This record gives sequence, structure tokens and C-alpha cells, in this order.
Amino acid sequence: YGTPRRTPRASRSLVTVVGVVVLLIAAIAFANQSGNSPETPSAEAQPSTAATEPTGTRPVDGKNAGIPKGFAPDQQGAQSAASNYAVALGSDGMFNPARRHTIVDAVADDSTRTKLQAGFDADYSAALLAQIGLTKDGLAPAGATFVSRTVPAGTKVTSFATGTASVDVWCIGMFGLTGEKSTRPVTSGWFTISMTLKWNGSDWKVVETTQKDGPTPVTGDNPVSTSDDIGKAVTEFGGFTYAR
Repeated sequence: YGTPRRTPRASRSLVTVVGVVVLLIAAIAFANQSGNSPETPSAEAQPSTAATEPTGTRPVDGKNAGIPKGFAPDQQGAQSAASNYAVALGSDGMFNPARRHTIVDAVADDSTRTKLQAGFDADYSAALLAQIGLTKDGLAPAGATFVSRTVPAGTKVTSFATGTASVDVWCIGMFGLTGEKSTRPVTSGWFTISMTLKWNGSDWKVVETTQKDGPTPVTGDNPVSTSDDIGKAVTEFGGFTYAR
């Protein structure tokens, strides 16, 4: 057999190219390890804050009859006030006469307090309570839990001037009675509460409030919870103080 062929040696030009590549890689690595950092984008390049994004303004820390108070006199304060007032005016406390009067006293402006009280008293009449299945004091029958809760999903200022504001609060609400014998099971619905607010020198107060249905998203395919699960959740999960 002939002598085995020796492995050919790399040419001088190939060795030179490899050496240059290695040095180049080392130079890049050294540059990346140095203190130089990428140039910070200019302020103009930063994305603008979305209209519905929460701001950094602190929420209020005071309460009146359990309802937040002391909102700022600007548009953000008006939106926070409207959100918290929507929660209170959509709560189960509105079905109890004494509690309803306390809530309305806390949120209403002096100029319209009497009118608002009379309007809500007419809305939450004894006939309505009986139709729902509640006692005259707004209590659920034995073995059942009454659910009436409003949860703001967003707010929008429709008009704003010195001392006055109109705010829409988009909400989802839960309403009904838990229990196997309930003829009005707990259901959810979407609605928008429109509030006219007045600045009284120290806080925003409600002058007028109206409500309309929607906007309503398409219902998801989540399985419906049992009546017991809903009753347990309502008693275990508390609400929030809403502030933008």
C-alpha cells in the first residue's frame, strides 16, 4: 500500500483571515463590557400616556359615612368622585331606607339633596322591594343573600368648567338573590351612569345622576358559578376606593 497522504496545512492567507476575525470579535466584546450605554431615547420618542391609564396622583384618604371624600378640584378628582359615588349609589345599602338616606346625604350637593332623596325613595319603593323578594328594610329572606354591587370599568369627562363637571362612569353590576328558591338569581349587566357634579369648595358633590344600558361586551364562555359560590364571594370580597 502507498504511504498515507498527510493532512494538508492551512494556508498562510487563511490563518491571517481567522486571526483578524478573532481580534474583531474581541474588540466588540471589550466595547460591550465598557461603561458606554446605548443612547437614551429623547423625550419626543417616548409614548404618550393613554387617556385611560391611571396617573400617579394619590387617592383620597378620608371618608364620610364610609364613602371616600376630599377629591381634587380637577378633572381627575371629578372622575374619582364619580366612580366612588357610583359604587355607593349602586350598593345594597340603597335598598335600606336609613342607609339610603345616609348615602345620599354624603354624596349629594346641598342644592339638590332633598330632590335626590325624594327621587331615590320613589325608586326604591316598598313595592319594588317586595317584587325583588326583600323585606321593607331591604333584607334578604332567610337562607339567601342579596347582591347589589357596582364596579366601575372606566370614566370619561363629558364637560368640565370651574366648579362643575359632567362625568360618565362605565360599570358592570351584579344584582339578585342567592339561594335555591330564589326567583331572581344573581345576574350581571353593563351600564353607564352619568353624573353632574358641583364643587362646593372642598369636594365634588352630586347634582344629578342618570343611567343607561351598555356598552355591553360579548358574554364569554365561562361556566356559571353556583348560587352558594356567588353568595360566598360577595361576603368575602370587599370593594375598592377608586381613583385615577
